[in-house]
Amino acid sequence: MPVISAYVVPHPPIIIPEIGKGQQKAAQKTIDSYHAIAKKIAGEAPQTIIVISPHSTVYRDYIHISPGGSARGSLKKFGAPGQYAVSYDTELVEEICRLCDLYDFPAGTEGEREADLDHGTLVPLYFVNQYCNDYKLVRCSASGLTKQHHYRFGEILLEAVENTGRSAVVLASGDLSHKLKEDGPYGFAPEGPRLDRELTDIMKSAKFEDFLEIDEALREKGAECGLAPFAVMAGALRNIPVKTEFLSYEGPFGVGYALCSYSAAAEDAFVGLARHTIENYVKTGKMPPPPENLPEDMKTRRAGVFVSIKKNGDLRGCIGTIMPTKPNIAEEIMANAVSSCSRDPRFLAVEPEELPDLVYSVDVLSEPEPVPGNDMAMLDVLRYGVIVTSGYKKGLLLPNLEGVGTVEEQLDIARKKAGIGKNERCQIERFEVVRHT
Repeated sequence: MPVISAYVVPHPPIIIPEIGKGQQKAAQKTIDSYHAIAKKIAGEAPQTIIVISPHSTVYRDYIHISPGGSARGSLKKFGAPGQYAVSYDTELVEEICRLCDLYDFPAGTEGEREADLDHGTLVPLYFVNQYCNDYKLVRCSASGLTKQHHYRFGEILLEAVENTGRSAVVLASGDLSHKLKEDGPYGFAPEGPRLDRELTDIMKSAKFEDFLEIDEALREKGAECGLAPFAVMAGALRNIPVKTEFLSYEGPFGVGYALCSYSAAAEDAFVGLARHTIENYVKTGKMPPPPENLPEDMKTRRAGVFVSIKKNGDLRGCIGTIMPTKPNIAEEIMANAVSSCSRDPRFLAVEPEELPDLVYSVDVLSEPEPVPGNDMAMLDVLRYGVIVTSGYKKGLLLPNLEGVGTVEEQLDIARKKAGIGKNERCQIERFEVVRHT
């Protein structure tokens, strides 16, 4: 998966020793967690790091992406010596901007007011650069747009990363409530701890869309600066299975600091091939070449395959073959993936803007075997799919489908699909599947 990981990180300059001058020890959990994340990023060796900062150039109705080939910055105003220099990933920025124009989304590189790197970017890079610096940067701002807009921008980032073939890490730079302590710089509000509980619960559960449901009044009274970057990160992780590690939370200075890690789980090779095929075909109208690193089994074995597409939980396309028609499983998947997204007579062809909402599954079928005497005792709605045949009419139903609870229901649906009457004599076959999700 091109977005290989994403991280929630805070940006308090005080945790840098040259600035904290000893006070940073009160946030030792945050510092230790930052080092753990930085080491992990170094091990991932991303080509590009995308930072979403609420302290870059901010507009009410526009998300700003830093332009140019490079930038510099320092934390001198906070008391830290030294300069930081970064190279921007201009190709990825160009693709992000192209997609924003295509989708008429209010984001781009226009209107930069301050080219220097901000502390919302520099504090994360202070830790990352101790372990790796062989990467290019994309720096994006937060904005006054809605949480839903920021989520959509995250989806565009994901698409741009995939289109350019980058391996990328997303850093959602943001502090939580600024109103946790009476003696803190912003005072105390009861909404502060409550807001932080809700935000950290979402981080731990990885139910990212819940960021969009945070109450606006709670957000305002809790005085956070991280929710917009978190929403962008959520969009960039849409439909990506992740392994979650919540590293720490504390608020020693009256501001909440949370660090959480999301690593993209390895995508099933069968599902990945279906997704790769459909996304390329929908965008270009052409069958892409198969990836080079497919498992040997997919290149040497033959089998019938069904490719299913769902959108928001509803079926969006399903086409397959009972027996193999191609030289191997990989080509069978690719052919049926194209048919599922463009030739299922029950649905219109998939459009490019639908791709972020789609979820795929691939069923690989065993060779069908006759059911002697149509003995229903030999069927199991969870284990076996069925094929019913009467003359030239044939209907198939996969096993373990939602809403199909009995063998009788399974056979009835298969007959209806084939146009076989309930009292019409037919032959029943059964088969097993290996389902990839």
